[in-house]
Amino acid sequence: MLGHGAGGGIDAPDLSAATQAARAAGFSVALVEQPYRVAGRRSPAPAHQLDAAWLAVIAELGRGPLRGLSLIAGGRSSGARVACRTACASGALAVLCLAFPLHPPGLADDPAKSRLPELDAVPVPVLVVQGERDPFGIPPPGPSRQVVRVPGNHSLRNVRAVEAAVAQWLPGCLAARGRWRRGQPAVPSG
Repeated sequence: MLGHGAGGGIDAPDLSAATQAARAAGFSVALVEQPYRVAGRRSPAPAHQLDAAWLAVIAELGRGPLRGLSLIAGGRSSGARVACRTACASGALAVLCLAFPLHPPGLADDPAKSRLPELDAVPVPVLVVQGERDPFGIPPPGPSRQVVRVPGNHSLRNVRAVEAAVAQWLPGCLAARGRWRRGQPAVPSG
């Protein structure tokens, strides 16, 4: 399941690239649009509302098309933050973060503005694909976190680099967890 960023929708180039990589590897992908976007609003809801909506979609899919399948949660920017904050509650096997906003632009020196604790709290493997000139910062690698820098900024428009990073990571993280059988999709189509 992949979620969008605060200012965009599910048609973002990096989400499309991640979707392409997953489908090429035999996975199905559910792209989730947050309720505020469905309602036509441009400003995101507060974090607790975004998280609740995300978990509600996962629960609904888990009763139907996701039943018995492993989940890889992820998204771009704000959607990546939602996937990180809900990783435990959702039962995600791994988390994919595209353009994770480590801090607001220009506030790298303010520890109170850092979103690194959201990444550090994820107990499963994480892939962060980040533009090497991202004004929102670049997270450091961690014990179960791989960070791949690609040419560009926060928009991650180098779709080939994004697709390659995701394609390389997906099979390894699933196989390492021992909870995936070759050929079984991790997420249903939708």
